[in-house]
Amino acid sequence: MRSSISTAAAVAAAGLFAVAVTGCAGGSKAQVSGAGSSPSSSMTESSSPSATASVRTVMVKKTPLGKILVNGKGRTLYLFEADKTSKSTCTGACAKAWPPLLAKNTPTAGSEVQTKLLSTSPRSTGGKQVTYKGHPLYTFLGDHNKAGQTNGQGLTQFGAKWYVVGPDGKKITAQPKASSSPSSSSSSSPSSSSSSGSGY
Repeated sequence: MRSSISTAAAVAAAGLFAVAVTGCAGGSKAQVSGAGSSPSSSMTESSSPSATASVRTVMVKKTPLGKILVNGKGRTLYLFEADKTSKSTCTGACAKAWPPLLAKNTPTAGSEVQTKLLSTSPRSTGGKQVTYKGHPLYTFLGDHNKAGQTNGQGLTQFGAKWYVVGPDGKKITAQPKASSSPSSSSSSSPSSSSSSGSGY
């Protein structure tokens, strides 16, 4: 009788010891995973906008139309004459054809860009759009992601005209010599438009 009681006590004690060891191991595992968890990696990701800030930098480029504003990749920037204030009126399908130049942080000015004219304006869909002298700035899908192309110059789309912008913040209405009419450049195929932009 006594031996069976002592055996049961020994089994119970062993069980308690195993639970205690498991609990300690689980606690240390939780501590380790907490120490190396994602906050540090997410902080690294949150710092990434600074790495892409150059994409949103507004610069000046010399073109056949004169000196115009471009983004950090050399893509031509346009103003939309329907925008009567710094608040963009280009949304939906318009914003897909004419992607707004967005900035998470304060945009930086390149050489010849007047910092005092550079600002941002909140978009109705969220985010901040870069403005220059009160004009919301856009790129154009018809430029086929190529630097120096100005296929959107003088086009009438979504109810108003689109023009490139000079360093003084004023629209430039001159037309490229290579294209006979703005409408033909907008409806042309990528192959034909790339050939017309090869002189840039």
